[in-house]
Order: sequence, then C-alpha cells, then structure tokens
Amino acid sequence: MLPAENRQGLARTHPVKRAMQRRDSGDIRATGMSRAHGKHAVPQPRDTAAPLHRRPVAPCAPKAGPMHDPTEITGEPAAQSLARVIQLGFGGNDARFAQFLQTIQEVTPPDAYVLLRGSAVAGTRWADGAPFDADGPGTSDLDLTFVGKSMLDTFNDFYIPGLHSAPLFDERPDASPTLAPVRRTLSSIAGRPVNIQATSDLVQYVRDVTMQQPYVVLIERQDEAEDAA
Repeated sequence: MLPAENRQGLARTHPVKRAMQRRDSGDIRATGMSRAHGKHAVPQPRDTAAPLHRRPVAPCAPKAGPMHDPTEITGEPAAQSLARVIQLGFGGNDARFAQFLQTIQEVTPPDAYVLLRGSAVAGTRWADGAPFDADGPGTSDLDLTFVGKSMLDTFNDFYIPGLHSAPLFDERPDASPTLAPVRRTLSSIAGRPVNIQATSDLVQYVRDVTMQQPYVVLIERQDEAEDAA
C-alpha cells in the first residue's frame, strides 16, 4: 500500500486522489469524478505534431467538495470503479497506479483532461462480455483518452480530422510519434498494453450521449479546476 504521505503529494487536483483516499478509509459512497466538459470549440487539423507540454508535478492537497460522477451510467460510485481499475489493471498495487498517474500528468496540458474507459472500468469486454484478462495475465489493455485540442495536435492519424484521432497502439505505432515514448513507459508500468487516443470535447460529448460507456476521469482539466477554485 502506498504510504499516505506519498499519496498526499501525488497530484494537484485530479479526482483519483480523492477517490483513493475515500476507498482506503472505507467510505466510497459519494466520491465522484468530474466530466470536465469544456466549450465545444472545433480545432483545425495540423500537418505536424506539436511538442508535448510537460505539466510540472507539485505537491498539493486535494480540494474538498462533491463532484459529478461519470459512472452514473451504471449507478456505481466512482470510487468503486476506481478500486476495480487498480485491482484489475495493476494487480491491486497502489504504488504502480500512482506512478502511472504521475507519468500521465507530466504530459497533460492545462486545457486537457484524461479518462480511462474499457474493460478495466467495466470489468468485462464490451464485444463479448469476457472478463478482464480472460486470455491470461497482462493480456487486456488499458484505453486512455486525452480530451483537448492541444493533445489532438500531437497526432498524425485521425478518424475525424482534427476532432478524433486514431488510437496509438501496437498495430498503429505512427499515429503519434510524440506520444510513443509515453505509451511505452505507461505499458511498462502497468505490465500490459496501453492504448492512447485524443478527442475533442464535442466528440466526447456525443459519445457520452449516444454510447453511454462508463469511464473514470484520471486527470482533471487544470484550466477548469483553477477557475472553480
């Protein structure tokens, strides 16, 4: 278990920190994670990938107060979904999960937020209902999505130009050369494949409304968190 003093300085305002504290204290009743939807500006596609913005990671106490829960689709408290993610995706190892989060936070610009969706959140695969890691330990992947224009600028390959990228994964290593080293680091920490995608607020909103897939927000949009302070 990660020492409490280390957890306190893990991240700045993202909701996972609060959820982990609620989970460890045995209280998982009302810990939520913000959807953090911003304005639906339509970014223009770019020909070249932009350099990564490396957000400094500084110790900061989490902010208090209730937040909306994106797992309300299933009616499950966000802390319960988070506990499942740590157990399934990281073998219950809080320290590895904390390292995973810090690596993501270091490359997340203030105008973006990061969510995790897929079987690590739901516990089963969407396609066939098979349980996580049904094909053996480390076989199920983790699906990360960066929501924000600046992260879209780091991709070369798109399903919808400028709005929704193709995923960066083993079969598509050139989708984002900028994020390829980050993906390798995250996969090494998790001990399983990590897929990375970027999308716009507009596309994420449409997915919320039409697909209703549960997810957990790992890193909040810093711009909105500061505005709410």
